[in-house]
Amino acid sequence: MNTAENAQLLVPADSGRLPEESRRCLASKRYCARCLYDDRTPAIVFDGKGVCNYCQLHDQLDAEYPTGIAGEAKLRAMADEIRAHGRGKKFDVVVGVSGGCDSSYLLYKVKELGLRPLAAHFDNTWNSTIAVENIHRMLEKLDVELFTHVVDNEEYNDIYRAFMLAGVPDVEAPTDIGLAATIYRAAEKYGIKYTVEGHSFRTEGVAPLGWFYMDGKYINSVVKRFGNYRQHRLKTFPNLSLTQFLRYMLVSRVQRIRPLYWIDYRKEEVKKFLTDEFGWQWYGGHHLENRFTAFYHSYFLPRRFGTDMRVLGYSALVRSGQMTRGEGSRLLQEPPMCDPEIIEMVKTRLGFSDDEFERMMTQPKQTYREFETYKPTFERLRPLFWLMYRMDMIPKSFYIKYTSRTNI
Repeated sequence: MNTAENAQLLVPADSGRLPEESRRCLASKRYCARCLYDDRTPAIVFDGKGVCNYCQLHDQLDAEYPTGIAGEAKLRAMADEIRAHGRGKKFDVVVGVSGGCDSSYLLYKVKELGLRPLAAHFDNTWNSTIAVENIHRMLEKLDVELFTHVVDNEEYNDIYRAFMLAGVPDVEAPTDIGLAATIYRAAEKYGIKYTVEGHSFRTEGVAPLGWFYMDGKYINSVVKRFGNYRQHRLKTFPNLSLTQFLRYMLVSRVQRIRPLYWIDYRKEEVKKFLTDEFGWQWYGGHHLENRFTAFYHSYFLPRRFGTDMRVLGYSALVRSGQMTRGEGSRLLQEPPMCDPEIIEMVKTRLGFSDDEFERMMTQPKQTYREFETYKPTFERLRPLFWLMYRMDMIPKSFYIKYTSRTNI
């Protein structure tokens, strides 16, 4: 069902029995004077002008990654370096693809820069039809090969169920880890030294500290405690241990680059360009190209945790001048909407009866701190990760969020 074309059949995330905290739409004591974050945002701090530290981080990144002529020059130099390292090999760079707007445009941009990309896709078996069609349209028209890893659907459903039963908000952490591991595997198989990601802080922002967490040890811990671990033991899921991560970084010397940081990226213009040039289709909203991700963002997080992820993207657009603060506030007052067929699909595939689903949605909340994670190790290795950030091996956002000694 096309979400955008069937709005009358959607249900708001706050329908049914909803925790009181999730009913608070925009009620807050204090808002950032510049973006849409408020004082309920973890680790938020306001300066003397009422501007939050996340806006200040945006400005730091904006200065560090200029666009325009300087950004284009940086991209060209980067492409020359990548091309030199790829000489004599079949591919120059790995591009993670999902069928979404950002990764689709990034694939086009990499080709425009004269590089030979290998597309990599982690198939968690929940892709929408539109996403699959988008991927194949882009690959065919750009003449790009695909490296894909398909996880066993029963195993992955068990992982999702385990995270939901664990009471944590990080239910999509396995998908992010799975994609990262798939990209690294593709790079290692073909001896590729560079990978690129379709993230833009100017349109997506940076998730606040304490909202979400992910690492491979955390996934193992959750599945071992709440999943059917004895049967599955993560046989097909491409988890990423710290040892593997450091091997990819320090031994294989794989570098992770975010080219959109250097581009004046205007998503509405990009969507029109992709549609006109490639027959690409819009799927109704950010992250909605995957059916479970659509459920997660539009229903699970707002209802279960009172978290509206739209504030990340809208705040980023406000900071970068692509949306007014008033427009962003108005959009946030409209409740997130979710296709009821997707909600029923989640219940069915994950084996929840209606009563079990309601109990899961209202059980006590937990955080990653209740499980084994690499977080203490990341903190101890902070100097190493700072060096890796400076060498373009990890994004700055990873260094800031995962190595800081915070109780959030």
